[in-house]
Amino acid sequence: MPIEPNVTTKTPRTLPDWLKLLDSVRLPVPVASHERVLAALGDSRSSLREIAELMQDSPALVLSVIREANHHVHQSLAEPVESLEIALNRLGLKRTEELLERLPTSLPEDMPRGLRQLLLISQHAAQQANGLFAARLARLWQEIHWGSLLFLSPLWPLAVTHAGLLEEWELRVVHKGEAAAKVELELFGVRLLNLCQSLAQLWRLPAWIHHGYNLLLDEQREFVKVLHIARDDEHRLRQQQRLDDDPGLRRWLNQPANTVVLANGLALASHEAWDTPHALRWQYLTCLYLQMPLDELQQQVHQQAVQNARHYAAPGLWHPAEALVWPWNIRRVHRGMLPAPPPTADDLATWRKYCAELLIEPSRFTNAMHLTTYARDALVACGMKRVMLLMIDKEQTSLRVHQVAGLPADAANLNLLISQSTVLQRLLGKAAHIRLTPQNNAQFSALIPSSLRGLFKGDNLLLRSLASNDRVVMLVAADQGGGPFSEISVQAFGKTAQCIERALTTFSKRGA
Repeated sequence: MPIEPNVTTKTPRTLPDWLKLLDSVRLPVPVASHERVLAALGDSRSSLREIAELMQDSPALVLSVIREANHHVHQSLAEPVESLEIALNRLGLKRTEELLERLPTSLPEDMPRGLRQLLLISQHAAQQANGLFAARLARLWQEIHWGSLLFLSPLWPLAVTHAGLLEEWELRVVHKGEAAAKVELELFGVRLLNLCQSLAQLWRLPAWIHHGYNLLLDEQREFVKVLHIARDDEHRLRQQQRLDDDPGLRRWLNQPANTVVLANGLALASHEAWDTPHALRWQYLTCLYLQMPLDELQQQVHQQAVQNARHYAAPGLWHPAEALVWPWNIRRVHRGMLPAPPPTADDLATWRKYCAELLIEPSRFTNAMHLTTYARDALVACGMKRVMLLMIDKEQTSLRVHQVAGLPADAANLNLLISQSTVLQRLLGKAAHIRLTPQNNAQFSALIPSSLRGLFKGDNLLLRSLASNDRVVMLVAADQGGGPFSEISVQAFGKTAQCIERALTTFSKRGA
């Protein structure tokens, strides 16, 4: 059976196992987009172009249609489809409608956040490709558009099955500067580019996508040569002379299929920040390709980002266009280092409801598990993504897990010996709290049990011990994915902890 969203599955370690897993994933389609496309398919007045345009709001749907079109034609009988219109024509409207009926649908807010973020990056890449290249290469606009939109598609199912691994990769490689090869082999057992290339071949994606992965994997020497020339942006005549002296390198640079890699490079780099060395490399390369000054290119790239944000920006997702409104001297902030979004009004209403239940006297809870379930749900409602509640045993020698949220199922089996951690001893001596940040992480992380710290990867973590009748009985660990906290959520966390303490005290007196 195909894997549905949010299913936790064992992590493969070999390329064949990864391909088997990711090929089986059915990506969810937003309900609204699904309904609009179905209505258009049932309307005899709708043209293939109009149906294709409606599908563009859901890149996952585009991928499903192109894969289906390639799957139903034997490889020896036809070339892989290069555009969505060709895929629709090959499948026919009836078979396309049958495919849509089989696809899972979901409200956007219920889709995995990592998947939504990757889809947004792909839509941004397609926008950059259309704005920068399609008008200049009008005859090839379909190859440019669909290749750019689907270039990162091999990562989309990975964001469904192993979102945590992608988040850790981003934290370690992008924000901490660790070597990509080392991190990828440790996390996935394979290099990500090799995985993407193999999955693109399996799905028979458009040829320009294969060209892009071949370029990144096998043509790095040419990349380096061109980048050296591209950096000489202030001497454009000298750039042209150096390219004229190496006709082979000039032909390599001017391949139209390079536009797919350039557009995705610009979108991915801007997702981190606009003015990092990594972003500037892609900007210089694009300048050389287009024979355009850097300041003019940057203006166009920023305009395309804003235009894309108007259509596709969504609550809870990061769009690089947001950074363009910041003062230039503070704009260089990594997307992963931005505070988590604050809880919505609906989330806070739910949070208040749980806190009110915790404060009711006499206690309405039938047992400790009943109480901690409400405590856990209150913490989640105030914005915490990963939560663990541990209770101290009667001998006060160890902590056992009572509730978890956002963590692997086996986290419920965790048992911590208090004597083996000075941080635990400090927290359990009396009610106290510790907030880990990038500044104090090194100081505290080594003193926290590795089995606990390994579950809360990242530089930001809240630890708080809770007391009842002047005795510590519980430890709460929570974060918002490892990145910086929303201060509203931190304040709500503190108030929730006070509510839980009162609930514990009231519960202890229920028989009096």
